[in-house]
Amino acid sequence: MGTRLGALVERLGGQLMGDANLEVTGIAPLTDAGVSHISFLSNSKLRAQALQSQAAALIVSAADDAYIAAGYAGARIVTHNPYVYFARAAQYFAALTAIVPPAGVHATAVVADSAQVAASAHVGPRAVIEDGAVIGEGAVIGAGCFIGREAVIGDGTQLFANVTFHAYCQIGARGIIHSGAVIGTDGFGFANEGGVYIKIPQTGRVMIGDDVDIGANTTIDRGALADTIIEDGVKLDNQIQIGHNCHIGAHTAMAGCVGVAGSAKIGKYCTFGGAAMVLGHLTIADKVHVGSGSMVSRSILESGQYTGFYPLAKNADWEKSAAIVRNLPAMREKIRTLEKTIKTRTEDES
Repeated sequence: MGTRLGALVERLGGQLMGDANLEVTGIAPLTDAGVSHISFLSNSKLRAQALQSQAAALIVSAADDAYIAAGYAGARIVTHNPYVYFARAAQYFAALTAIVPPAGVHATAVVADSAQVAASAHVGPRAVIEDGAVIGEGAVIGAGCFIGREAVIGDGTQLFANVTFHAYCQIGARGIIHSGAVIGTDGFGFANEGGVYIKIPQTGRVMIGDDVDIGANTTIDRGALADTIIEDGVKLDNQIQIGHNCHIGAHTAMAGCVGVAGSAKIGKYCTFGGAAMVLGHLTIADKVHVGSGSMVSRSILESGQYTGFYPLAKNADWEKSAAIVRNLPAMREKIRTLEKTIKTRTEDES
């Protein structure tokens, strides 16, 4: 199933340079695109590849178009952000062939009498929906999902197979939760009495906004007393841990294996590279960008790029550097002593 290039531009915008009636069937990378595909150029270093591409049309910036226009035979769609245009075009082509799950509740699903399931929602095989839960219009509850007591799934939100969404937690509209994710498990809260741990009941909720994506096997703990908050537009990759009572600001994105300890407050429009770690009870300002593998051990109150790891080195070189680091306190004392000696001699000579 395809579409006219002109129809795509009418839908998504941009300036079309070429045949509006050209039929295109999908989107592909520069090197793989065929004569019925659209491709995109978002990195000017790949201009040479773009000139060699067999794509029927290219999505380009004005600067790149000026460079390739004379040498590229296909059509071009000129836009200020080719990568975003590519994303929207990819969504459009995916929607053309998407299989929409049918409305209704599968015969093997278990739905409590007091649960409210919209007529347009889909509930898959062997899903369990407990008392008082609310499933919104057009929501999709995949096979084997568990929706706890009085939980709320917003309109158009999709839970892939085997998601666990515990009691009283809520997610807004148009969310996506991938398989194996667990929302609302107990936070890690214990008091210590004489070496014995006493469990603190975790009675808060997880409250998730609209347009939030949550990756496979990601876990978000419920609050101890207050709620764990995930604001609108947050994007969480696979295998992320969000501790109890955290607050994640709108449109923040985290790559795989990020860990956020309890009661951390993270601002809006932040990004975290893979395996970054945030200690508990810290505050991170809006628009903070943390590099992969970094450890955030103090609050960050100013926006910007932050990185906290030692550069990779050969093991022998790393061991030498580690030995020097271990000796830094002693070296500092020696330097202080030397400075005092020099100062004393200078004063005596004067």
